[in-house]
Amino acid sequence: MKYQTASDWTNAAQKRVLLFAMSGLGKTHVSAMLRDTRDWFHYSIDYRIGTRYMGEYIADNAKAEAMKVPFLRELLLSDSIHIGSNISFDNLTPVSTYLGKPGDRSKGGLALAEYQRRQDQFRRAEIDALRDTPYFIDRAQALYGYPHFVCDTGGSICEWVDANDPADPVLKMLSDSCLMVWIKGSDDHTSDLVQRFDKAPKPMAYEPEFLLAAWNEYLIENKFVEGDVDPDTFIRWTYARALAHRQPRYEAIAKNWGIFVQASDMGSVRDEADFVAVIAQGLAAHS
Repeated sequence: MKYQTASDWTNAAQKRVLLFAMSGLGKTHVSAMLRDTRDWFHYSIDYRIGTRYMGEYIADNAKAEAMKVPFLRELLLSDSIHIGSNISFDNLTPVSTYLGKPGDRSKGGLALAEYQRRQDQFRRAEIDALRDTPYFIDRAQALYGYPHFVCDTGGSICEWVDANDPADPVLKMLSDSCLMVWIKGSDDHTSDLVQRFDKAPKPMAYEPEFLLAAWNEYLIENKFVEGDVDPDTFIRWTYARALAHRQPRYEAIAKNWGIFVQASDMGSVRDEADFVAVIAQGLAAHS
């Protein structure tokens, strides 16, 4: 690991940390808090995906929809208007909207084949964004003079790596560059995440085998064909299964490549000193 002991971490003049967990457990909140100190560079994987690796896909998809409207079509063809995404650290909606949901097209769903194509685009984009982490560590210090660095990952990091492979190239590169920290939620956190998702379901990225198994199970269980599937109902049905699928994967990453801290402890962080102390506590427990 990047830091072997709590004192290694506490005394480090340059702190490098990567946070991973399900969305909703505080990764972005604490990263933004650290960024506001002006001593930490906040590298958002989802922002990098949306601007560097999927920005063109997102813009082209919006243009394709606009081309269906005669008024907008003429303006686009004459280069009279510009269409792009207004993505930011606080608004990553263009990425999730592009990913979409599979199911009935009349309800905003995508054909499964198109959905799988976009999932694969996202997989490649997320891996590339993760691989950019060392570059941004160097860039943050050389260009901006930031002494510290926090990598704010997406919830799907565990879908594309093999935590039990000591030669996994992505995990090896990340653990060489940063202290990898899993924000571990409790059963109560899981219940809260499920309830929040049920109220406002949003697209997610899934391991291809998991997605196909869930899709086929859903069709069989409900005696549906593809066009019968309500997109929001399907991803609500899938969400709890996705949580259960990801939990052991996060745990394996923390066990083999980093540490974990409790989400309740991370939720109590109010400033940089609190954050440093919580990570030190996690390191001490891991030793």
